[in-house]
Amino acid sequence: MFYSLKNGLIAFFVLLLVLSFGTVSYLLFHESRSIIRSYIESSALEKMDEYGSFISMATTHMYDLSSLVFNSDITRSWDNALSDPALPQGEKMLANIAFSQFLTRTTNSYSGISSVSVYRGDGTRIGAGNQVASDLSFLREAWYDDFVRRGNHWVPAHTDPVEAGLSRPYPVVSLLLPIGAFEPTASRPLMKINVSADFLLEPLNRIHLGESGTIFLLDQEGRPMLPQQQDVDLSEAMAKAEEIRAGAQPQGVVYTKNGEGTTDILVYKKLKPNNWLLVGVVSEGDLYAKLMELRDSILLITSLLLLCAILAASWLSYGITKPLSRLASAMRLVQKGDFELAESRIPPERYVRNEVGYVTSSFRAMVTQLRQHIRTEFEQKLLRQQAEYKALLLQINPHFLFNTLELLSSLTMQGRQRDAVRVIESLGKMLRFSLKISDDVIPLEEELRVLRHYLSILQIRFGERLHLTLEEEGETAGRLPIVKFLLQPLVENAVAYAFSVRPEAKVTVRIRCADGRLQLTVADNGPGMPPELVQRLHAETAAAQLQTILSSTGPGQIGLRNVLSRCRLYYGPLFTFAIDTREDEGTSIELHLPAGGNPHDV
Repeated sequence: MFYSLKNGLIAFFVLLLVLSFGTVSYLLFHESRSIIRSYIESSALEKMDEYGSFISMATTHMYDLSSLVFNSDITRSWDNALSDPALPQGEKMLANIAFSQFLTRTTNSYSGISSVSVYRGDGTRIGAGNQVASDLSFLREAWYDDFVRRGNHWVPAHTDPVEAGLSRPYPVVSLLLPIGAFEPTASRPLMKINVSADFLLEPLNRIHLGESGTIFLLDQEGRPMLPQQQDVDLSEAMAKAEEIRAGAQPQGVVYTKNGEGTTDILVYKKLKPNNWLLVGVVSEGDLYAKLMELRDSILLITSLLLLCAILAASWLSYGITKPLSRLASAMRLVQKGDFELAESRIPPERYVRNEVGYVTSSFRAMVTQLRQHIRTEFEQKLLRQQAEYKALLLQINPHFLFNTLELLSSLTMQGRQRDAVRVIESLGKMLRFSLKISDDVIPLEEELRVLRHYLSILQIRFGERLHLTLEEEGETAGRLPIVKFLLQPLVENAVAYAFSVRPEAKVTVRIRCADGRLQLTVADNGPGMPPELVQRLHAETAAAQLQTILSSTGPGQIGLRNVLSRCRLYYGPLFTFAIDTREDEGTSIELHLPAGGNPHDV
């Protein structure tokens, strides 16, 4: 039973804990998420500002160095020397060494610069540290082709062959600038300034976004400038790069959906003047990993508390709700009338310790007394009901017997001995049947047999003035059990009412069985019943007013009231009837009885 005290206590504790912990967890989770998101975003942007300053300083050093080389007289002298075809090779070699020493001094002035190399279209390469070489392989490098064809001055992290040849195989980020002209295609010498990628990457790695969030440095085309392990999908960041550059905001936060359907947080900052972009990408699941663990811990604690609450409620129910539940179950059984099972459900005496025990003890005593009282009252009512039924049944016998004796007297006076003999035979069979008062229920076919004897008496009495019709539907209806003497009193009333206003009487008896119900109908062509009489018959039958029925003296009322009352006494609420009456057209009485012969149905 859901509304029991035990379930009520469990539901109360569960609801209390769920509401309290659920509300606290919800508020804590969402508030913490907002705080963490705000902190991460502001912290990331702050770190990006610092890193942007660092990148600005590094690129400024590279531009400063390139400016010194570009504007130096030594650079112009070297370029002129190598461009003069009349100059001896020895002089050109001295110019190369002087220029290499100049590059060495310039490079040593900037600690962040890894190396500087100058390339000529004839294959000559000059680097710091007296590096002089002739090699046309750089013309096939992707960075050179990209510089000449597209004018890209910056080369993302790559392995420089010169650096690799000096046992420095680490990746570098390079700045490419022409010497002697601003247009890459119009320039003969090309200056390549290398900065170690680790020099730019180390401070960037100190900026954290969650556990696995990463910040990327993207060039003007959206390519990563540094060699970082990409644990996250950069496709959305790449797609957003152009949109972010076109926007007016120098920095901000964008929320995007990744391929897995979850949300990624994208923090960005624009870097001038190179039009680079710092982009930090972290998934919400990673960003709030600790918060999710806290939420799971709260859910675990809540579940344990719920289990403790259920155990506490169950323990309380053992001492309080268990005897009350058994007591409530016993009350329901008492309500249904099952006193024996109710007494077995009442808690034993050894559990009587408090107010619940007192109520239980009092209820047990009440059930015992009530059971004895109901048993006595039921036995008395059953005996009284049987006596009432027998009295009603005996009331039928003198009624039709008196009318039949009057018919015999008339037939004898008329000298109709043969008809008198037939009446005596039919009357004898009916008396023999009626005197068996021990048989209250008989098969319908036996009831019809007695009715036919009575109809033969009526036919002799009234002759051609009486038209009787007996209709049966269904071959199995005759075997159904019914209360005896139901049809004869109704037919007798119908004939009496019809002859009271008509010179000829028409009486029809119909028997029909359908849907588990037996329908007995007796119709006549009499004057009909007043509506108030029909209402009174319904009221008397519903109230089972035996004294009113036994004292009825009105014409035609004894038989009808008798039949209705006996059916009510025997069948109870399973019996219904209907009276269809019309003034000066006749009356039809329908009895609806249960078609089953099971004693438990009545």
